[in-house]
Amino acid sequence: MEQPTGRNGGVYLVSAARTPIGKFGGSLADTPATTLGGIAIRAAMERAKLPADAVEEVIMGQVIQAGAGQAPARIAALNAGLADSTSATTINKVCGSGLKAIMFAAAQIRAGDLDIAVAGGMENMDQGPYLLPKARFGYRLGNGEIVDATVVDGLWCATEAVHMGTHAERVAGKSRVSREDQDTFAFQSHQKAVAAIDAGRFTEEIVPVPVRRGKEVSLFDTDEGPRRDSTTDALGRLKPAFALPEPNDDEGPLTASVTAGNAPGITDGAAATVVASERAVERFGLTPLARVIGYSQADLAPRWLFLAPISGVQKLLARIEMPIEAFDLIEINEAFAAQVLADGRELGFDWAKVN
Repeated sequence: MEQPTGRNGGVYLVSAARTPIGKFGGSLADTPATTLGGIAIRAAMERAKLPADAVEEVIMGQVIQAGAGQAPARIAALNAGLADSTSATTINKVCGSGLKAIMFAAAQIRAGDLDIAVAGGMENMDQGPYLLPKARFGYRLGNGEIVDATVVDGLWCATEAVHMGTHAERVAGKSRVSREDQDTFAFQSHQKAVAAIDAGRFTEEIVPVPVRRGKEVSLFDTDEGPRRDSTTDALGRLKPAFALPEPNDDEGPLTASVTAGNAPGITDGAAATVVASERAVERFGLTPLARVIGYSQADLAPRWLFLAPISGVQKLLARIEMPIEAFDLIEINEAFAAQVLADGRELGFDWAKVN
């Protein structure tokens, strides 16, 4: 079973493209998010073999928008060479922004408001500016504060006033995810990524990005995040990186376990998909990559955000009336190793199916 198809019939993903992922201070540090987004959008359109004026709306997620310019999705759409008449919307759902953009596109197609949309996400965490919150009306006496937009807009819980890593520690404690398990998962994640790179599994999905190094321009085409030299011993020697939260009433003292090695990287990149109605697929002779049969979202108290995927997946499985065992591949946002392990254990993942 699937969610109701709506006025336009089924919803299809007909092409996809992404840039390589640059590490913090790496090859993409000087390339704005809107440039990266434009490159991904243009490539997705070219792969779908659609004319530039066929897209009715571009929906792009971006978390760190400070200093990116007005209407970043619109800038990316124009950078991609789409028609001036193309509408564009930028959304922010933190780590879920790109996926939520696709959900918005699918919902509008189901409603009959769109036939073809581009949806995805773009980010340059290197280019989050430093902010002077009190500078507009002048400092009087004493020292002033400089705020890092990358941290405050992207990595800091505004409700609990703690780093996301502290929430990961909270989940590790509640779900009893050990430091050893986190390091093992992180090591295996690097191994899988390096193996995929070596096997050329990413070649078709990546569109190279021109980058300037001195006077020369070269094409950047390989993810920088995966580490070939990663070992469980090296990961085990890293010190915990985040403050511990106060334990819950039913818990004893927590033991710090989240490190830079089992936490997510700070990275730059963009990805885009072309989302089309059944009518558009027939009209333009498109070849679908996949059909959207359902989607869902869930939220919890901010301190437990990393457990929200459990409710979201359970809600989706109930909606489409399918068990998790029916799926051959599981993709999950690796916010922190502690989060992936806590969610996967509760949902009953077959870990051989987890990418």
